[in-house]
Amino acid sequence: MTTKQVRQYADKIKEYAHSLGFDLCGITTPEPPAHLKEYRKWLSDGLHADMEYMSNDRARRSRANPKRIFPECKSILVVAANYYQGEFSGPGSDTTSGKVARYAWGRDYHTVLLQRLQELMSFVESVAGRPVRYRLYVDTGPLLERELAQRAGLGWIGKNTMLINHEIGSWTLLAEAMLDLWLPPDEPYVADRCGSCTLCIDACPTDAIMSEPRRIDSNRCISYLTIEHRGAIASDKRASLEDWVFGCDICQDVCPWNNRFSTPKHDRDFAPFSPLPHLNPHSLLSMNQLEFSNVFSGSPVKRSKRSGLLRNASVILGNCGDRNSTHVLATSLTEDPDPIVRAHSAWALGQIGHEEAVSLLRYAQENESDAAVRIEIKDALDELANQKDLK
Repeated sequence: MTTKQVRQYADKIKEYAHSLGFDLCGITTPEPPAHLKEYRKWLSDGLHADMEYMSNDRARRSRANPKRIFPECKSILVVAANYYQGEFSGPGSDTTSGKVARYAWGRDYHTVLLQRLQELMSFVESVAGRPVRYRLYVDTGPLLERELAQRAGLGWIGKNTMLINHEIGSWTLLAEAMLDLWLPPDEPYVADRCGSCTLCIDACPTDAIMSEPRRIDSNRCISYLTIEHRGAIASDKRASLEDWVFGCDICQDVCPWNNRFSTPKHDRDFAPFSPLPHLNPHSLLSMNQLEFSNVFSGSPVKRSKRSGLLRNASVILGNCGDRNSTHVLATSLTEDPDPIVRAHSAWALGQIGHEEAVSLLRYAQENESDAAVRIEIKDALDELANQKDLK
């Protein structure tokens, strides 16, 4: 097979990838990542928070050399799908609703992109004229996928650590196919088009974006706190969640490349389905485990689990300070089976602050058996007493 023929095959594969709904497609080699040293420093500095799966021995070795995952690999196909759906208003989008990161409005992207990749692999085999061995990854394998995407020519890594493409912005989801088939690699994307802009850094309410080098402190990141973090959210970080119930899009919302070039793509797999894209915290706090599983079946929102999502809903209501939330929080505090949810409902009542909240907290204090929840109740009562003293 001549080099010209191979390049023609690569072009056909890219064309077919676009027909499947991938907006970007590039090819790179399975060489060790150039930014491995920086990644290891990120881990050693503890900026991955408690996501221990990132730092276990197997993950470290695999990220250092993709061929440890798949020794037969000769090429890596990197694809990206645009999930931007535009703006949605209407019921559920008022000031007391919970915001959800755009990538989670529709079907679980792991399932969507994997299905598309599998169809693409069938086409690759037809082009190659032989069975092709491969490994597919959709944000699940130990690969530094944004570096691979940059090496495959799909864009540059911005100051918010997101991959940004100069034609469609950063609203993209990445996936990779490791192939035992050699394909001509694309030229890496070498331009840095962030320039002197610091809008993403300035807009982050938790100061999670570190400009030099380009890193995210997961311990501060709203996306991490609302999705990956298990257990209680530190009390000094709750206000910074504002009204985000699942994930965060702030750094992408302010990015000039998104504001200038992103246009809604009406991909039905990423289109919001009820009750998304805006979640009602009151409704969330009334959900039992079965209801949660049914409502968010096939949705990325399940990643936070019931405990995390209802915890976040309580925090949002505390941040809103709406007295109309008093009774739903009191019911959650006294009846929810999860102590994490009860604890954050207690905190939220303390933030709302009025005599009825004091009475409800005192009642719960007399009947609560969990030590951590009792501490939250006491802290909430102390907060309310302090507010009264200040008046």
